[in-house]
Amino acid sequence: MDNYTIPAQTRIGHVHLKVSDIQKSLDFYCGLLGFEIMTTYGDQAAFISAGGYHHHIGLNTWHSKGASPAPEYAPGLYHTAILYPERKDLAVILQRLIDAKYQITGASDHGVSEAIYLDDPDKNGVELYWDRPKEDWPLDADGKLTMYTRALDAKGLLALAK
Repeated sequence: MDNYTIPAQTRIGHVHLKVSDIQKSLDFYCGLLGFEIMTTYGDQAAFISAGGYHHHIGLNTWHSKGASPAPEYAPGLYHTAILYPERKDLAVILQRLIDAKYQITGASDHGVSEAIYLDDPDKNGVELYWDRPKEDWPLDADGKLTMYTRALDAKGLLALAK
């Protein structure tokens, strides 16, 4: 195997999820999280985005209409991570989740980022997060990244939502 490294500018462009009910998923991703519907294929698929991109998330029921969530202890997607541009944006969505009484499954400070965890209607994990500036990432004495998991300062974060 040759020594190939993927280009540094490469990004994950979108995620496409199998869901059991398009409307429930649209209520969550668009109604609660604020994504925009870009196009639909009847009642079987929808493509949604932030800021008018063709799609960041695809939702379909082609093989999953009415199905139960995937088993927790089986291979599959752990979570989809949605990156917010600023800490204030994360604060606003946290306040929105609280106001909607939507169940949050976790909240962490990872040193490089702050994150809120929840499940969509099909129990697909969703991480909402923002990245700290790279120069603020925690490094050890050798300059290697030292991520961690600590409690999120939710009170400090929510102060930005006002």
